[in-house]
Amino acid sequence: MSLIKQLWIAIIAITALALGGSLVVSTLTARQYLEEQLNNKNSDNATVLAQYLSMSLLKAGISTTNLDRAAIELELRPHIDLGQYREIRFVISDGSDDNQISLLGPDTAINDVPSWFVKMAAIEEIPGVAHVMVGWNQIGTLHLASRSDYVYVALWKSTQRLLLWFFVTAVIAGLAGSILLLRITDPLRTLVRHAQAIGERRFITTPEPSALELKAVVRAMNTLSERVRQMLAEEAQRLENLRRQIHEDPVTSLLERRQFLNAFSSRLDDPEASAQGGLLILRVCKLIELNHSLGRAATDKLLRSLAEALMGDSGNIGGRLNGSDLVLLAPPAAEFTQWATAIAARAHDVANKHENADALVLPIAAVSYSRSDAMPTVLARLDTVLAQAELEGSRAQRIEEHHDATLPARTQEQWREILTTALEQKGLQLGTCPVRTLQGKLIHNEVPVELAAKDGTLFKTGDFLPWAARLDLIGRMDCTVTQAALERVHTDKEPISVTISAQTLQDGRCVTELITLLRASPELVERLWLEIPEEGAMRNPAAFHAFCLAIKPFACKLGIKHAGPRFSALGDLHDLGLDYLKVDTSLLRDIESNEGNQNFVRNFILLAHTLGLIVIAEGIDRPEQQAPLADLGFDGQTGRAVD
Repeated sequence: MSLIKQLWIAIIAITALALGGSLVVSTLTARQYLEEQLNNKNSDNATVLAQYLSMSLLKAGISTTNLDRAAIELELRPHIDLGQYREIRFVISDGSDDNQISLLGPDTAINDVPSWFVKMAAIEEIPGVAHVMVGWNQIGTLHLASRSDYVYVALWKSTQRLLLWFFVTAVIAGLAGSILLLRITDPLRTLVRHAQAIGERRFITTPEPSALELKAVVRAMNTLSERVRQMLAEEAQRLENLRRQIHEDPVTSLLERRQFLNAFSSRLDDPEASAQGGLLILRVCKLIELNHSLGRAATDKLLRSLAEALMGDSGNIGGRLNGSDLVLLAPPAAEFTQWATAIAARAHDVANKHENADALVLPIAAVSYSRSDAMPTVLARLDTVLAQAELEGSRAQRIEEHHDATLPARTQEQWREILTTALEQKGLQLGTCPVRTLQGKLIHNEVPVELAAKDGTLFKTGDFLPWAARLDLIGRMDCTVTQAALERVHTDKEPISVTISAQTLQDGRCVTELITLLRASPELVERLWLEIPEEGAMRNPAAFHAFCLAIKPFACKLGIKHAGPRFSALGDLHDLGLDYLKVDTSLLRDIESNEGNQNFVRNFILLAHTLGLIVIAEGIDRPEQQAPLADLGFDGQTGRAVD
């Protein structure tokens, strides 16, 4: 039983006891008062009637010697017939056996008072007694008892009024008590929410209440939350420093060669990535001569400026392949030619502003690729185009656009028709990709989405997802996929994970529709795992935070996928109540031989476990990758090697 209920029971019991006691005391007091009044009335009436009878007998010349019983009864009869008295009894003082005249009033039932009340509140009536004198001689004694039915009626009405007043008082006291209890227990409810948040691994702080008993508890919990937050922030910063040390070039802060190639390979293998993309390379020719002529510090500054120019667009992945080559991977939804031209223009602006602009030789090459292309093929084509740019001049740029023949070009209107038809006619198909523990137990099934067009073409997620985002249909798509996932959960009884895109996080209407879906299926949501890509979560932290708080009341699991490469704020997750993380494939591509990535991933998992998160390895395609997972601390795995 909750403390609030116990307080209410205590308040009700005390109020009932106080009012009940007051009612009993008031009723008994009223009964005693009425009883005294009745007895006084009997005594007074007996005295008055005795005097009246004495005068009447004296006037009639009746004395002790010629006492007339009929005359006495005749004098008393009118008084009993008036109905005010229950009994009038006259005892003659002559010592004879038949010396009593008794007159009884009519029987009167107490109809307006319950019989149980009459029994409980019985009146102890004492008849009035008075002596009847004729002259100086006493001729008899008069006993008089009044009717008591009106006393019970008066006592019952008084009790009813008391009950009504007590009921009104109880209602008022209850309302006042409710308001007072709400004010008193508000800090307690805040304390409960704080404790629940800590239980959900959300280390929040709350204002200290005015109640001394609760203030110490809240202060201790706030101190705990603050210490955990500080510890997580320090560990996250240490982890970020380690990531930069392992993955980034110290001069340009771009990814070093090995990690960039891992990221590019992951992009090609990711079915959710765009089917087409672009790769751009900038070569700083004669870098050794520049070091000699400008000095190492100036050359490093130039390289940093060029790297900043390349990384100007959000979503770009940049790397330094060697000392002189800076490479850039286009964001999934970019228009390739316009993107490459804009990047080249920014880089040349940096070069033109340099003090030795004429001495800088910066050829730029860019090639597009398709998901079906092999990474060595794309890199070889990029080297060829770069060599052509070097032959053309110091600031030459070459852009080669390559189209995948398996994906015929479609206009925006054609894509709109394909997507809207699929959404309206359930053309989205859910695949199955199991996520298992290291021991082989199913955690949940990922459901890669494919789109079946009317002409029979089957599109993978990366084929249509960029167009859905461009046409503002991705929110509807996420809701449709979530609905289909819930239907499969109902059929298969197995947990399923659904990816929620960054655009949906920022669309309040879509978030509301998602919440409606979850609320409509409370028995199914406990098997639903919702995950947000790391890039989308970090790009829109406010929307991501609001989404987590909106979804958390439901029983579904909430997590981040593709986590790690750009995740510098793991310590900020302490107040979101996330359940799991999926570590990005780029960190695990060569995990069995890459000691740097092993060190980073091990510390990453340690910090995630501190937050109580389940950590799952993505893209486990080879048995060799599975060997170090247990040692690193992973809880689960997914990929082609996991069946």
